[in-house]
Amino acid sequence: MTVPAASAPVTFDSAHTDMVHDAQLDYYGKRLATCSTDRTIKIFNVAGESHVHLADLIGHEGPVWQICWAHPKFGHVLASASFDRSVIIWKETQENVWEKIYVSPPALHESSINSICFAPQELGLQLACGSSDGSISIIQHVPGTGWEATKKGLERAHPIGCTSVSWAPGSQPGSLVSPAAGSAPAKRLCSAGCDNTVKVWGFNEATKEWKVEQVLEGHTDWVRDAAWAPNVGLPMSTIASCGQDGQVFAWTQDEAGSQWKKQLIMDFKVPVWRVSWSVTGSILAVSDGNHAVTLWKEQLDGAWVQIQSVS
Repeated sequence: MTVPAASAPVTFDSAHTDMVHDAQLDYYGKRLATCSTDRTIKIFNVAGESHVHLADLIGHEGPVWQICWAHPKFGHVLASASFDRSVIIWKETQENVWEKIYVSPPALHESSINSICFAPQELGLQLACGSSDGSISIIQHVPGTGWEATKKGLERAHPIGCTSVSWAPGSQPGSLVSPAAGSAPAKRLCSAGCDNTVKVWGFNEATKEWKVEQVLEGHTDWVRDAAWAPNVGLPMSTIASCGQDGQVFAWTQDEAGSQWKKQLIMDFKVPVWRVSWSVTGSILAVSDGNHAVTLWKEQLDGAWVQIQSVS
């Protein structure tokens, strides 16, 4: 397989005064948001060759672990999660002027909020939040009503602590090839935790409650991250997970309702912190404890191979 040569990595000074924990590009790849132990979030314009600082978002009282952009149909909206047990949702109301449009109530979570993820735009403006208190909350903007938050069915998602949340694609598995699959948006997510498991959740519209569809077991230590791969309506669903044990797995479900199958992509022998899919779901990026990012792709025979490395 011939892989095009990668362009040289571009680096610049973020001006954060402490460790940077997350960096996320917006939907169009033109703006970059970063967050840090210094309790701030910074927005940069990274279009073209220049990297221009646009704004600082200040509001958290502890380290900010993760940030997430909403779909642009909702405007320029960004969420942030912090050790201070809060989630803040920000919106750009004027050029480079950001305001808080939601701050989670103190009672929503009892410990650090470690992971956040906006739902597919088909489900509206919804945000999943995973916390060290073991629960997952779903924050939703209801037109005409305002913001609502619920944990129904997710109160003890991972009793020792939740480290990651990731939504399933909005289209139903198989909807591209079979009308019988249904056209209603899929409302599913996966989560990872300190109980060494990845859990797949589905929402019951009748009871308005989240239910565990399957517990995926294979890691021997904390699962640090889990990411559901994008899908345009093909029958197969794929989740990637990584852990403190150094292992990265691909979990696949051939069709809705079938059992999930596990495949080891690589044992890095050092903790692996994050996994992230390309927009098409064909390439997986892995960030490990050796300060390296590697790119992986599944071959026609089902084997995963490394196609690029950035150290």
